[in-house]
Amino acid sequence: MEPWRTESNPAKQMMLTAVLVLVGAVLMYGFRNFDSSGFTNSFAGFLLGVLLLVIGIPSLLMVGRQTIVVDPSVRLILIEKANRFGSKTTTISFNEIADLRVSSMGSRTKGMVTYYVTLELVSGKHVPLFFPDYYDGRWDRSVAESRCQRLAECLGRPAGIGTNVLS
Repeated sequence: MEPWRTESNPAKQMMLTAVLVLVGAVLMYGFRNFDSSGFTNSFAGFLLGVLLLVIGIPSLLMVGRQTIVVDPSVRLILIEKANRFGSKTTTISFNEIADLRVSSMGSRTKGMVTYYVTLELVSGKHVPLFFPDYYDGRWDRSVAESRCQRLAECLGRPAGIGTNVLS
């Protein structure tokens, strides 16, 4: 089997964080003349703008690329993370993987749900794959399920056995 390589999309991640900063700046500017006599809607709008800027600016600095390489021939998963401040490489042997499943973050009722694959290692540690960086298809459960299924095949497990798909 050929190595399977997947990369995050830093351009889309940068665009999303830039929108976050822009919305924060617009809210701060729009509500700059808030009524300081108490907790008002204009004060809340200004504080929301501050919060979005406080989240967005560090996010702009931390945008990077994450690459995941699954190599069945050497039975390893290689996770490479690189941003402006350096890079980090994590190697996981297939023998260390006890289970894998599709996990989610968020809820349908509150808006967006992000899906990703979680590896449960023999040590009990959980390692998320295709998360938190922006991967194409991260809001589509079927994409996460197909990645989980493909990974199960690379691990040499029959389809559907050893994989738990969570709701």
